[in-house]
Amino acid sequence: MSKYDVVIVGSGPAGMGCAFSLLEQKPSLKILILDSHKYSTGGMRNDCKMNFTYPIGFPLEYWEEEMANEYLKKVINFFEPDILDKTNIENYQKRATRLGCSLLSIKQTHLGTDGGLLLIKQLLKKLDEYGVDLALGETMISLNKDKKFITTDKRDIYYSKLLIAPGRQGFHFLQDVMKSLNIDYVDNIVDIGVRVETQIDQYPIVKDYYDPKFYFPEKVRTFCTNSGKAHVVRETYTTSRGDKWYSVNGHAYSANGTNQNGLVNFAILKTVKLTAPLASGQQYAENLGIQAALLGGGRPLMQRVGDFRLGSRSKEHTFNSDPYNFKPSLPNCCPSDISLAMPSKILRAIWRAMKNLDTIVPGVLHPSTIMYYPEIKLYANKPTYKDEHFMVCDDVYFAGDGAGTSRGITGAWASGMRVAMGMLK
Repeated sequence: MSKYDVVIVGSGPAGMGCAFSLLEQKPSLKILILDSHKYSTGGMRNDCKMNFTYPIGFPLEYWEEEMANEYLKKVINFFEPDILDKTNIENYQKRATRLGCSLLSIKQTHLGTDGGLLLIKQLLKKLDEYGVDLALGETMISLNKDKKFITTDKRDIYYSKLLIAPGRQGFHFLQDVMKSLNIDYVDNIVDIGVRVETQIDQYPIVKDYYDPKFYFPEKVRTFCTNSGKAHVVRETYTTSRGDKWYSVNGHAYSANGTNQNGLVNFAILKTVKLTAPLASGQQYAENLGIQAALLGGGRPLMQRVGDFRLGSRSKEHTFNSDPYNFKPSLPNCCPSDISLAMPSKILRAIWRAMKNLDTIVPGVLHPSTIMYYPEIKLYANKPTYKDEHFMVCDDVYFAGDGAGTSRGITGAWASGMRVAMGMLK
């Protein structure tokens, strides 16, 4: 039998933020962090860009500006980030305003995938020095809230306080936990869109502002821009029925890295809220992903903007010959027609946003630009919390993107710190 003061399920930024905050206040605590993966998971593994300006990363239903800024100061003090310079963004902002759009000015840092992995290594070393037990590759199976222990695939572990922070990929797991605890929740919000890839010369704003945050009408926004040595990657998801589907994502290595490929990629997403009738955004997104995988022969879809404008599907030769002047960084996608897979209302809103973006940053809709589909963000669980520290039942807390308390690394870290303050009370 194992027993700890605090057990943390999930080793991403929410879990780490909670652990470091607890140890700062009470270093004698006996803490265990476990993760089903054999390595530390979370948003710091991919690209590792951090935003330090409200409301980016802070869902408005849980975070008022004053509270968020208090926690952001603590996050900044912990990481001591090198904030990236921004130049010449006023012209872009003026163009956006004339079109009824906006460009937010955000304090950012970017470590890259390589820098993020180094940061994780350093943080794990610090936790080990503090005496925190790490159980990577150990999976939580169930929870007994009355006797205050969790069962993993290896043992029973007793706790005084428990944080469950599995992140976006733990979406299904968290729902199973909520059902076992009879916790009311909704998951009716999902972001659906495409990842755009083009050459930096056709999206030169990234030379002045690494991850520009554009907001367009119809709840469409840009998200997660990567440039320099940038790549589009495929992520695999499995439904509760066992069906596989795929979403795309993007990442880049640090600016100091070699072999820059001169490409930039970013997501452009529409937020969809299902209210009448109230339905599961998770299940809706999964069905869209399965449909895309069907049309792509088990692969995500990709289409050149030039073909899309002509209303024709992209074909294999489209990506290897004139007039298209760069090869995709994720070539194992299926050349296709994304209009066959994406709901028309969502596609129309995204295409209008992309035309606005091409007016603000001329060149992004060059015929060679690639649209990858689908890019879907699943972080819409909205449990019923019992207090401001994200307690769901006695001595059990949720935090992070999978629990809806954050959207990104800094917000997740802050939500973990907020849980720690509740535990210490």
